[in-house]
Amino acid sequence: MQAEELRTFVNLYATIWFTMSRIVITGIGSVTPLGSTFVDSWTAARAGRTGIHPVSRITDFETSWVVCGEVKGFDPFNYLGDREVRRLDLFAQYAVSAAIMAAGDAGLTRQAKDEWLRAKGEQKCGPDDYLSSGGVIIGSSRGGIAMIEHALLKSARMPKSRISPYLMPATTVSMAASYTAQKLGIEGHCLGISNACASGTNAIGEAFRLIRSGYEGPVFAGGADAPICRICIQGYGVTGALSRRPDQTASRPFDKDRDGFVLSEGACVVVVERYETAIKRGARIYAEISGYGSTADAFHQTRPQPAGEARAMRSALALAKKKPQEIDFISAHGTSTPRGDSAEAQAIQQVFGDHTPFIPVSAMKSMTGHMLAASGAFETASAAMAIDQGLIFPTINLSAQDENIPLRVVRKATRADIRTALINSFGFGGVNAVLVLQKRQG
Repeated sequence: MQAEELRTFVNLYATIWFTMSRIVITGIGSVTPLGSTFVDSWTAARAGRTGIHPVSRITDFETSWVVCGEVKGFDPFNYLGDREVRRLDLFAQYAVSAAIMAAGDAGLTRQAKDEWLRAKGEQKCGPDDYLSSGGVIIGSSRGGIAMIEHALLKSARMPKSRISPYLMPATTVSMAASYTAQKLGIEGHCLGISNACASGTNAIGEAFRLIRSGYEGPVFAGGADAPICRICIQGYGVTGALSRRPDQTASRPFDKDRDGFVLSEGACVVVVERYETAIKRGARIYAEISGYGSTADAFHQTRPQPAGEARAMRSALALAKKKPQEIDFISAHGTSTPRGDSAEAQAIQQVFGDHTPFIPVSAMKSMTGHMLAASGAFETASAAMAIDQGLIFPTINLSAQDENIPLRVVRKATRADIRTALINSFGFGGVNAVLVLQKRQG
């Protein structure tokens, strides 16, 4: 075989492999303002409950922004030891806990595998080479900002006080991914990314891309943030991005009276792996990931541009080989900011055209608030669950829809045969991440 023929053959084989590779979600774990597990959070979401309440964690702080989405009832000692809790920022604690839950849900912990094998009448499993050779990709917008703020305030009050030697490693964005790898014994690909509010969705998209490129997996992917602190509330507030409403209805995507998002915290991690491997080991499959688009507006630091968001949607649809009319549900970024919601609605209209009024749209942030990197990951997991259960979660607090946003926004939990869903995530800097999920085929 000549060199040119060989190159053609290799390129053709790579194209076929890339095209035929099927990637699925087999495990989900989360910590959100709606619940300390994904099951609890999903149950609350489908019931249309809110996780938004007055700020309780900061008691000596006067501010114009008085509500947020705090995680309640989370016990880190269910997943971490005393030293680990003291040495990790809350965002990493959330991430590691969500990853451990996802591993259990996917049957990738030793205990879960032993139980599955016992049910089949087989012996206990040995060392898990599949898990150890896997990967982790977790995104965060703010990393350990609360721990840094605490250290600075302590130093200001007590100049001679000692700063923890763990402050720097504990607060770096990559610690969520690297400590998850350490905790689960994962020795393969490990990446912490920060792409503003799109980070969690980008992490899942990059896991999808990694496995399609030939990586065996599994890959634990998602997002985590814990920004409930003075500097974040003030920082986002002074940009004009936060709602000034003092009650639980503050997050109201697509409502004509929306005035900003509600700052929240949490984490969500999903297990992404090859379809054939999932089937072989008897894993539950929530949904397939079939498309991913990632674009930059190249326009403005904080102002969204519909054209850039539309390019990300079209890119994801093209990779999934889906036409706009094949999308059965859109999980909107829907932050409740006047400019952001309008831009997203325009982008959806640009992509879906005359089909726009027929596509159900819902915004999870109406219930969770904006968990930054965690939101996109949790919304992806919730879309997978919506496909699996045939149920669209509602958008709450929508009293009167903005007349300039002609979307079919779902206000009550609705039964639907969702074959294909699209998930939008956009962030400061004009970064856009979009995923396409579909019902398991075969």
